[in-house]
Amino acid sequence: MTFSTLALVLALGLAGPLLSWRASWHLPVILGELLAGIVFGATGFGVLHASDPIFTFLADMGFALVMFVAGTHVPVRQAAVRAALGVGLLRAVAVGLIAAVAGFALAAWFDTGHGALYAVLIASSSAALALPIIDSQGLQGRSILELTAQVAVADTACIVALPLVIDVDNAGRAALGAVTVAVAAAALWFGLRALERSGVRKRIHRVSEDRMFALELRVSLAVLFGLAALATRTHVSIMLAGFAAGLAVAGVGEPRRVARQLFAISDGFLAPLFFVWLGARLNLREFEQQPRLIALGLALGVAAVLAHGLMRVLGQPITLTTLAAAQIGVPVAAVTVGSQLQVLEPGEGAAMMLGALVTIAAAATGVAIAARRNSPGENRGGSTDPGK
Repeated sequence: MTFSTLALVLALGLAGPLLSWRASWHLPVILGELLAGIVFGATGFGVLHASDPIFTFLADMGFALVMFVAGTHVPVRQAAVRAALGVGLLRAVAVGLIAAVAGFALAAWFDTGHGALYAVLIASSSAALALPIIDSQGLQGRSILELTAQVAVADTACIVALPLVIDVDNAGRAALGAVTVAVAAAALWFGLRALERSGVRKRIHRVSEDRMFALELRVSLAVLFGLAALATRTHVSIMLAGFAAGLAVAGVGEPRRVARQLFAISDGFLAPLFFVWLGARLNLREFEQQPRLIALGLALGVAAVLAHGLMRVLGQPITLTTLAAAQIGVPVAAVTVGSQLQVLEPGEGAAMMLGALVTIAAAATGVAIAARRNSPGENRGGSTDPGK
């Protein structure tokens, strides 16, 4: 990889903000980045080569950081969310059971043998996608708290389950590696909590801010990549390491200054690079040999929307069921890990991403409806709860 290629990748990453410029469309930034990678990668002009080792290593760094930020978005410290955990857990479990039936049915129908993987995809939610949308729209109320709890549970459970189901033959090894990473993340949480309670972290913060050392950022990155190294040594995806590190930080409370610094590194550099790399790696030309996988992608997306939509029976507003169905982190991780392990058939990764795009489209539609219902002109009672 050369500087000219790096400059091109970062320039292509601007397609994300440009495509998401209009806020009313509710399109995630990564959509434009993926499309840019597809156009200039294996599917399109072939300018970007995802097999380049430096490009791949930088993308792995971005993947770890993306999952870390996703973990920090899980609201584990909010008492109101914990109070709504019962309902959220019930809905997440119910969706999981429906997803298991749908996943194995789709695997049998398309003869791929990946029923457990499809079940995890269908059951997944995305805290990194849903929570910013909730904040930007100012949605509040009991139904939003229940949705937040449901998304947090589903996101965490599916990210933990993914390494176990994507390579069933080595599930035991993956489980052992996952436990190792989880123990390391728990130790990190205890360490961070001790530093916070003793006041050491605040003293370090003051000195670092006064003298512009960026010590907290340096330590955060060192810990993150240390866990990533542990994950690779124990044959676990760096996805789990990044997410576990993010949960540990979320459990203590991420300083706002560090959050802003990580945002700059992630969303300004490594995350766009990762998603452009992922798009360049996807080869949609494989659909020509396997056109049935287009139907698989659509079926995965529709199944996710329907599985979450059935939670209307448990009292969840239909507009919020579509937001709960929105997925991006788990499909991206499945494609990345599955490609690295070479357990996916040609075109299957692209089908998974197509399914994710279906859920994002459904979520964007649902959120637009919810926002209109909560506008001042249509909600004169002042409630911001879409369930009312």
